[in-house]
Amino acid sequence: MPTVIEPKLISGNANKPLATAIARRMSMYRGMNVGLVDARVERFNDQEIFVEVFENVRGEDMFILQSTSNPANDNLMELLIMADALRRSSAARITAVIPYFGYARQDRRTKARTPITAKLVANMIAEAGIERVLTMDLHAAQIQGFFDMPVDNLYASPVFALDIINQFKDQLGDVMVVSPDVGGVARARELAKRINAPLAIVDKRREKPGEVSEMTVIGDVTGKKCIIVDDIVDTAGTLCKAAEVLTENGAVEVHAYISHGVMSGPAVERVTKSVMKSLVLTDTIQPTQSVADAPNIRVLPTAPLFAQSILNIWNGTSVSSLFETETLGPIYEGIL
Repeated sequence: MPTVIEPKLISGNANKPLATAIARRMSMYRGMNVGLVDARVERFNDQEIFVEVFENVRGEDMFILQSTSNPANDNLMELLIMADALRRSSAARITAVIPYFGYARQDRRTKARTPITAKLVANMIAEAGIERVLTMDLHAAQIQGFFDMPVDNLYASPVFALDIINQFKDQLGDVMVVSPDVGGVARARELAKRINAPLAIVDKRREKPGEVSEMTVIGDVTGKKCIIVDDIVDTAGTLCKAAEVLTENGAVEVHAYISHGVMSGPAVERVTKSVMKSLVLTDTIQPTQSVADAPNIRVLPTAPLFAQSILNIWNGTSVSSLFETETLGPIYEGIL
């Protein structure tokens, strides 16, 4: 056995471009080739998932790169089965790198006789033999407590702040950060503090899930360039409605920075036709071709952040240091 165990990456099918980009970044940081472990993740005819690892992983520090995005169930099962294959192959440690953690929206019982699926998924991950989780912008921070293992929750807001400073430059005095609901105020305040901008809130009332009956703006957005910040955009109905309400209340421009672009159903069409000047997503979920082709949607890379986080976990240094602009700035220099 070698005295220095190298980090080894293995990827499922959820977001191969991101996995490849992370491996490439780690190669740049280390000055040596870091590739994806040769493996196959395939389906039997009845759609059962089969995993085979073609390289020796005995005693290795393994990192599984897999978002549990759409199709969530398939991608989750791929993650669990890959972990089982590595555990049975005597890997020394297995870390699940889950850029987008699916099922996180079901983090509490909102009414009688409903599940807490985020806790169920946490239990399944632990039972599969995974010993650590690295993710980004969990829907609710308390989900970290569902795991009886270390969970490193990265934040997109430092990357967003760097991009906003670059995009708006001399216009930062006109920028106002907006939370699309009361529950997202902490996330919006974090970004507002980073760029030294004021904060407003869009208070929404729902008649039933997916339908907003009324929206009210808390704060004066007149003459401001509003930046809506949130963790997930799904069908984009609420986001586009919030942009309309902000414009009606005097905002001169509306932009949105969202961590995870689920972008299901009519989302792309809604965003394209909306009053929003731009929607900025990260690549934690692989963008569809329609997202890539949309004129007012941009995608920011997360590979530099995840690559450095994986290296910090591997060599036992701080992950939280990457939350600071001074640390993250050089990593993204020349990218944003």
